[in-house]
Amino acid sequence: MAKLLYRLAHAARRRRGLVLGVWLLVLLIAGIGALGLSGQTTNQFSIPGTQSQQALDHLQEKLPQAAGASGRIVFAAPQGRTLAESQPLIDGVMAQIGKTEQVAGAFSPFVTQAVSPDQRIGLAQVQFSVSPPEVKESTKDAIKSAVKTAENAGLEVAYSQEIAGEMVAIGATEGIGVLIAALVLVMTFGSLVAAGLPLLTAIVGVGIGIGGLYGLTSVIDMSSTAPVLAMMLGLAVGIDYALFIVHRHRKQVLAGMDVDESIARAIGTAGSAVFFAGLTVIIALAGLTIVGIPFLSVMGLAAAATVAIAVLVALTLVPAILGFVGERIVSKKARAKASDEVPTKEPFGYRWARGVARRPITALVLIVVSLGALAIPAFSLEMGLPDDSTATEGSPQQRANALVTQAFGPGFSGPLIVVADLPQGTDPQAAVGALAGKLSSVPDVTRVVPAGLSEDRTTAVLQLIPNSGPSTEATKDLVSRLRELTGEIQAQTGSKIGVTGQTALNIDVSQKLADALPLYLLVIVGLSLILLAIMFRSILVPVKATAGFLLTVAASIGAVVAIFQWGWLGDLLGVSHGSPIISFLPILMTGILFGLAMDYEVFLVSGMRESFVQGSSPREAVVDGFGHSARVVTAAALIMTAVFMGFVFSHDTVIKSMGFALAFGVLIDAFVVRMTLVPALMTLFGKAAWWFPRLLDRITPNVDVEGETLARHIGQREEHEKVPEPV
Repeated sequence: MAKLLYRLAHAARRRRGLVLGVWLLVLLIAGIGALGLSGQTTNQFSIPGTQSQQALDHLQEKLPQAAGASGRIVFAAPQGRTLAESQPLIDGVMAQIGKTEQVAGAFSPFVTQAVSPDQRIGLAQVQFSVSPPEVKESTKDAIKSAVKTAENAGLEVAYSQEIAGEMVAIGATEGIGVLIAALVLVMTFGSLVAAGLPLLTAIVGVGIGIGGLYGLTSVIDMSSTAPVLAMMLGLAVGIDYALFIVHRHRKQVLAGMDVDESIARAIGTAGSAVFFAGLTVIIALAGLTIVGIPFLSVMGLAAAATVAIAVLVALTLVPAILGFVGERIVSKKARAKASDEVPTKEPFGYRWARGVARRPITALVLIVVSLGALAIPAFSLEMGLPDDSTATEGSPQQRANALVTQAFGPGFSGPLIVVADLPQGTDPQAAVGALAGKLSSVPDVTRVVPAGLSEDRTTAVLQLIPNSGPSTEATKDLVSRLRELTGEIQAQTGSKIGVTGQTALNIDVSQKLADALPLYLLVIVGLSLILLAIMFRSILVPVKATAGFLLTVAASIGAVVAIFQWGWLGDLLGVSHGSPIISFLPILMTGILFGLAMDYEVFLVSGMRESFVQGSSPREAVVDGFGHSARVVTAAALIMTAVFMGFVFSHDTVIKSMGFALAFGVLIDAFVVRMTLVPALMTLFGKAAWWFPRLLDRITPNVDVEGETLARHIGQREEHEKVPEPV
């Protein structure tokens, strides 16, 4: 691999104009595709085959007008006044909405009799003729425009997510992380030219990835979170991968190596580590497809594609631009400092490694205990999907949820839909009445309202209002209870029921994700062991790396639960109220942190192995390998943390929690696990760290992450050509 990348880098440097032109052309095509082909993203999540989806499909077949999306509009009169004073106005607004494209029906609060006891708050219903992802932005805008009339008359108007239609947007706050990353790069390299190169190449890679994703939204159902996740990861790994290569190149140039040769060697050595580090991230993200959840598969593949582009950019565009930069990659000040023979203080990385190596058991115990304590909240993890109750404070959907809860109770914010096949040979109205009576007797049910019959009068739909809100454990228990009572209900009423609606769909998706997490974790752990065994030809190194990764994941989930579910430090991070953790966050975080954790494992441990292979004692190999890599890994971890933290300031709860989880996970994994636990364990392992059974050694391919074969190849070539080593 190292020799292949060495030749690739030489070719990219020699034809740097062509390489740069090709990447800019690809970026232009991606941009045109995003502008001309982009469709709608969605905040709706579903999984084919779940009970709620099956019931919804049956409803679509029998009663299509009731199977579309439904939204709520809440009208609230000022204190001291009633809605009755504005009834003509509200009825007129709803009549106008009823004529809007894709709207099957719009029902005033006075028609549905959904007016609060004090007559101040009313709940109107909008039934769409299409599913939630198919509702056009123009339709939502037309509804919002219609209700402006009521707002201008002094009424407060709020509406649910189906009408609000606010997609996850990328704002200026996300750029804070990039600015911090730029500052870290300048401090690391001491050169604006060297610092700007990783930022430039990362932006090119992210631009191509995001442009391509938006261009695909016209043909693929994609959640609005997917492009933001891809951008988050693409920026982080794109900057880091270029950083590792540029850092290696600068060290070689400062040591006297010819610039052109240094570019190729940097790609052959650091580039090999980048390739395998990126491969672990890509495999972990693409592995999300094994859980069989469509929207999660799309998110994983979208992010994996963006990371793959970042790797290709690092291995081809970076050497091309380094060829343009030439000698300017190292400033005169840096050259003067490197040529200064006055002894300087040993770098902090070496001193830190020696300190850990002196007390490895103490470091091990402190880390395990502290991370174990951070993981305790993870045992209280509750998962759910975004709804109006978890929306941003002050948003239309959050206000709608608050007003509905105040006037009617929390269950009205997340009604359940019961689809019933009625018994043959009976009066449909009587059968529906009997079914409504039976459902009303179920504990935690507030109200059951018949909502329609199919044309053949064999299928009925009823709206069931729970006592509790849509994201509570009580509502989840109610859905389970209703499904358990299916046989009893059919025996007593003759009707066979299915429970669906957005609340039930969210519950089923969350449960499916929770069930898939152990399997995915098992796959990731197995993958970790295999990949690291191949990379480092060791048994203990993969076991140690995987154990550290599991500690990172547990501590990160614990921190997310404490802040976003329990509400600890919520004011500091702009979390107005605790709520269940987004159900796809744990599994997504596991895959991403696995890949990133292996990045730092590869860069740190490859240096230790390289030193050990060159004849250092096991203990000195740990110190020497750590010392060589500590500065660049520290910079890389700070950059990645800064990029992720920039998304913590997003207004969207999903992106906010995702950014925090990844930022916290990277901090813990890089500085606690990889830069403290790893040298402690490697010191304790001693020579046994590099033991590998002979049988496995014979059948395991040599991927040469450290570039040993490349070094031998270059040495043999130089000896053959009688070319002296550059001084």
